[in-house]
This record gives sequence, structure tokens and C-alpha cells, in this order.
Amino acid sequence: MKSTQLTSTVHLDYGLDTLFGRITKSAECQVGLEQVEHDPTRFALRVQPPIPQDLEQAKTVLVKVDGRRLNGIIRHTERLEDQSLKLEVEPE
Repeated sequence: MKSTQLTSTVHLDYGLDTLFGRITKSAECQVGLEQVEHDPTRFALRVQPPIPQDLEQAKTVLVKVDGRRLNGIIRHTERLEDQSLKLEVEPE
């Protein structure tokens, strides 16, 4: 799996489903971009601490990384040993 260097702090928008519908939240995070093994159509974002408390429940994400605007539906989240959060995203 190939990954990028951590970027400087980036603006991350993410959507949460609530009883009142979807709400969008924003955070400033350090993010690395990775390819997803066995699925070249997806990408993964590795978000470094501090991580927004509700980011693990997010359903969608929008971020600009390495000059690219990336957005999609979060299909899998995983908390890693280094306390980072890996979001596997299917582009929209």
C-alpha cells in the first residue's frame, strides 16, 4: 500500500446522519492519502490525532489533499495502533 507524506493541516468536511437528517461538520486535521489494496476505485485517508470525537461515525467526507479535491462515502473506519483513524472512502 502506497501512502503520501502527511500534509500540513487541511480542512476536512464530514457528514453525520442524525435523527434530524444529515449534518455537516468541519475540522482542521493532518491527513495522509493511501491506496486501498484490492480495490483501486477506493482511497483511504489516515487522520492523525487529535481526531474529532465524532469523525468515526461520519458517513461522507470531503477534503483537499495534494491539490486534489476528494469526496465520497466512507465504507470502513479503523482505529490504528498509532491512534490514527483510517477512513476507507468510495468516491462519489
